[in-house]
Amino acid sequence: MENMFELKGKVAIVTGGNGGIGKGIVRGLAALGCDIVVAARNKAKIDTAVNEVKKEFNVKVLGVQVDMNREEQIKALVAKSMDRFNRIDILVNNAGTGILKRPEDYETSEWDEILSINLRSVFICSKAVYPVMKQAGAGKIINIGSMLSIFGGSELAAYGASKGGVVQLTKSLAVAWAPDNIQVNALLPGWIETDLVTQVKDVPEFDAAIIARTPANRWGMPDELAGAAVFLASPASNFVTGTALPVDGGYSVMV
Repeated sequence: MENMFELKGKVAIVTGGNGGIGKGIVRGLAALGCDIVVAARNKAKIDTAVNEVKKEFNVKVLGVQVDMNREEQIKALVAKSMDRFNRIDILVNNAGTGILKRPEDYETSEWDEILSINLRSVFICSKAVYPVMKQAGAGKIINIGSMLSIFGGSELAAYGASKGGVVQLTKSLAVAWAPDNIQVNALLPGWIETDLVTQVKDVPEFDAAIIARTPANRWGMPDELAGAAVFLASPASNFVTGTALPVDGGYSVMV
């Protein structure tokens, strides 16, 4: 059974891996011996994450600064990862952004930015690693969706549209690449304490409503995505593809 979750010698790219959910997943993969590529925009946070993970887990870690809006930078990320490790076994498409606004108040540029980072970059990253994984004969792609992949939000229209798209893209890639032994799945985090949702958590009525709706009666923590990510990254999930797994303390099944 231990071998089913073996990640030693594997290499994972985690976009947005310098904080929040991404960093929680990085820690989970590294704890099982996986070497890591932390890809994100903020160089200072990348350096901090790289140093912390190296020190705590004694794995190889590469930090790459990348703008997920720029296709050429995403391709360069894959090239740098291959130059350093000569393999890419796992891709975690976690980088994301959002704006809390009613639909009628969005600027078109804001809509485009959110869809670009949250959905377009998932496609570009996945397409970029596909030839590497195909040649290796195996691969794992984990896309980070959201509860907003399922539910509507009056002030999260662009975010919800992008995350709904992530789930549908996950299904399409899973079907297309299953013959290449590449499994593509999504995680749907519930309300997790990250910088991205601070604007929601700091509003008392929103905070109370979220806790009341969540059977676990609390917010989740970034590290609580690690177990599900390890499962989807490991041989234990070799016959699992095209799924969207909620990690939400029961939020999505609460009536």
